[in-house]
Amino acid sequence: MEVSGKIKWLDETKTYGNNGFRKREVVITTEEQYPQHILVEFVQDKCDLLNAFEMGQKVKIGINLRGREWVNPQGETKYFNSIQGWRIEVLEATPNSEMPPIPPPSAFEPADEAEEPDDDLPF
Repeated sequence: MEVSGKIKWLDETKTYGNNGFRKREVVITTEEQYPQHILVEFVQDKCDLLNAFEMGQKVKIGINLRGREWVNPQGETKYFNSIQGWRIEVLEATPNSEMPPIPPPSAFEPADEAEEPDDDLPF
């Protein structure tokens, strides 16, 4: 599965427990009629994939949905879902608002009517 959007938030890598479990989170905002803010976790060696990215970039993330079951001390069963990223890439940049400069009017020369070819087109 994949999800794409603009990076809204990019967290630092955090380490948990004695075994050095690493996790880094990123939130992307989808670009659709009703934008969604999706939290994606990168774990262990995949945390380093986010080093080359920054907020505001448009990206596509390869994801896996993860689910787990937990029984609390009262014996109630709870379920948790997470979205884990395993790949991230920059989407092609869309043309931005920076247009090439328009040449001044003096750069344009009027057409010389005498040099137009003769044709019999009605326009």
